[in-house]
This record gives sequence, structure tokens and C-alpha cells, in this order.
Amino acid sequence: MAQGRTDLQGQRVTLPGRADFHREHEASAKAQAQQLFAQKATLQAAWLNWVAAQLYSLRPPAYANMVRRELAQLQASAGN
Repeated sequence: MAQGRTDLQGQRVTLPGRADFHREHEASAKAQAQQLFAQKATLQAAWLNWVAAQLYSLRPPAYANMVRRELAQLQASAGN
């Protein structure tokens, strides 16, 4: 649900909520997670540190969390 505030002219302004953000960035987060996961076979033992650094660099933090959750699902479905 979008949150609302009042601007300087007294007009109601709606701000995007968490669900809106998730809906807007879901496809991008899934694609990013798949790209990161695809590097696992190439990087092997170095992948964990590398992917942690990649996740740390993502902004905003809510987007990084979405990518992290998608990565966890990919790992679980791959049995790793």
C-alpha cells in the first residue's frame, strides 16, 4: 500500500510502498540473482566471497535483499 505525505502546497503526495517497490523490481532482482548464480561454477570456491561483495554493492538495500532471497531460492533448488 502506498504511503502518503503532504507537499509544501498542501497537496497529498503518495510515496511508493514496499509492495510497489517489490513489484517494480522483481524481474530485475531475479535476473540479477541468476547472473550471480551462473558464476558459481566458474568461480567455485571463490564464489561465496565474490557474491557477498556483489550483494554488498547493490543499492538500495531493499533491492539487495530481494536479490539475496532469489539467490537463496536458486541454491535451494540446485541442492547446494
